[in-house]
Amino acid sequence: MLKKLCLSLMIASVPTVALAERDLDDFRAEAARNEWRLSKNNKLHQIKVYVKNEEGQNIRSFRVEAMLNAPLEVVARVQSDVDNYVRWYFATLEAKLLKKVSDKEFIFYMVHDAPIGMPDRDVVLKATIEPMTAKKPFVVIKMVSIPDYIPSRAPFVRMTAENYVIKFTPQGKDKTLLESEGFIDPGGVSPSWAINYIQGKGPYTNMMGMQRMINLPLYRDAKTPLPFTFSE
Repeated sequence: MLKKLCLSLMIASVPTVALAERDLDDFRAEAARNEWRLSKNNKLHQIKVYVKNEEGQNIRSFRVEAMLNAPLEVVARVQSDVDNYVRWYFATLEAKLLKKVSDKEFIFYMVHDAPIGMPDRDVVLKATIEPMTAKKPFVVIKMVSIPDYIPSRAPFVRMTAENYVIKFTPQGKDKTLLESEGFIDPGGVSPSWAINYIQGKGPYTNMMGMQRMINLPLYRDAKTPLPFTFSE
């Protein structure tokens, strides 16, 4: 009986070991630099995540592509609803809008749950919207960290960067292609393997979360005007 139990445990552990090996391979320094590598490809949900080892840096950049089954207006409502980022944004414990600078710019605050053994991080971001126009059939949102916007808040470590660009391109009436690219620098003492793990997993989790959010009546059935300008 004991032998059978041990054998069952060994068999059950094989997939976990295989996944761990794949993760280790993904972290190795020999990975090609300055080249985007496909890290995740979910064909069912139409999500692709790429990572790139930048020359002279241990921290990766990320790139994600996702086809969302919703029109631009619905996707824009999810993106605008900062206070609900905790419902879908990767490892987010707190999120709140700090200031609406204009109909094309806002500043917000987030707290991220860090890996075990590391202090949680907080970050202040400024979002700048470049609306879609007749000559530019897509929306661009630039997210830039502004670490000194508000005083540090114990016990959190203020992130140095969570910088990325989002591009929304309508694909007909009921679909939107989301493309995003950027990088994070959590500040403080952070091992590069932990940062790179988040660079790969975070964007994928966000896309899965957004796909869930765009189906909610809160956004699908909304009749109120958008809080920010996404189209001119």
